[in-house]
Amino acid sequence: MDLSRFPRRRYTPFATPLEFLPNFTKALAASCPGGQGPEVWIKRDDMLGLFPGGNKTRKLEFLVADALAQGADTLVTCGAPQSNHCRITLAAAVKEGLKCRFVIEERVPDSYDVNASGNNFMFRLMGVEAITVVPGGSNMAAAMQKMADEVAALGRKAYIIPGGGSNAIGGLGYVACAQELQQQLFEQGVQIDRVVVGSGSSGTHGGLVAGFLGNHINIPIVGIGVSRDPADQQPLVLKEAQAVCGLLGLDITVRPQDVVCVGGYWQPKYSVPNAAMVEAVQLLARTEGIPLDPVYTGKIMAGLIGLARQGYFKPGEKLLFLHTGGLPSLHAYEAVVLGDPAATR
Repeated sequence: MDLSRFPRRRYTPFATPLEFLPNFTKALAASCPGGQGPEVWIKRDDMLGLFPGGNKTRKLEFLVADALAQGADTLVTCGAPQSNHCRITLAAAVKEGLKCRFVIEERVPDSYDVNASGNNFMFRLMGVEAITVVPGGSNMAAAMQKMADEVAALGRKAYIIPGGGSNAIGGLGYVACAQELQQQLFEQGVQIDRVVVGSGSSGTHGGLVAGFLGNHINIPIVGIGVSRDPADQQPLVLKEAQAVCGLLGLDITVRPQDVVCVGGYWQPKYSVPNAAMVEAVQLLARTEGIPLDPVYTGKIMAGLIGLARQGYFKPGEKLLFLHTGGLPSLHAYEAVVLGDPAATR
């Protein structure tokens, strides 16, 4: 699969680490049937470039390059309050000397606080040009187009990046990740039986599926939903994976069985904490010293833990957890992740 024909900005001059988690593996096994569980590895995409890393960086390498190729001077994107994607997009804009504007969707009413810590603090620190807040369920594409029109009225040119950077161009970032991972597994002599990844706006999951299919990497991928259950999530991922394959000119039909989605771990609502997430964040932090975020990676790891305890994974099966970052939002949930039952968002 040749990615060299697509413009790309390089924000990470190294492959993100691939590490075994011995202490976490032991702790997890103790709570699994028969005291045996999977062997858990981690790929540290939380260490990607554009502070402080995360999966959106890979997507933005291709999206920002496309924006620059089109002569844009302003990036327009959208997300929920505490959006990691918005923060990373802003970081890329700053690095490239571009302006940046957001449309923030309040999926939970009254959840956006301009003075909040976490990513909201980073928005202010890095100098976002403008933020428009809209109610949950709003037409985000229309809202971003309106913002782009406002930029055009100022004599400038906006480039619209969809939520999560999830389109075919953004998905190329996780095709690149698939190629990077394939080389790492070869060099380190590691054989992985299954990959566990978050499944939200679908760009990471879909791009990885396309990358695995295109590079003949025969490792099943399990997507843990962070905002939808499988009936709603699987079609989005399948569509994204097929779009990425189409952009690459691959003669591949992505089949439903290529897209495995698991639900149930994101409730009660997107971004709203639950006890399984708190346990997952605490367990990885206290066994390996690696932080997870409450909105995405905490719930994804909760899914891995829950499936292991149900016997979904075989004892000794080598799992690779893709850590997609999100550290700043952790600080907006400090009381929650420290186990205060009275804490709220």
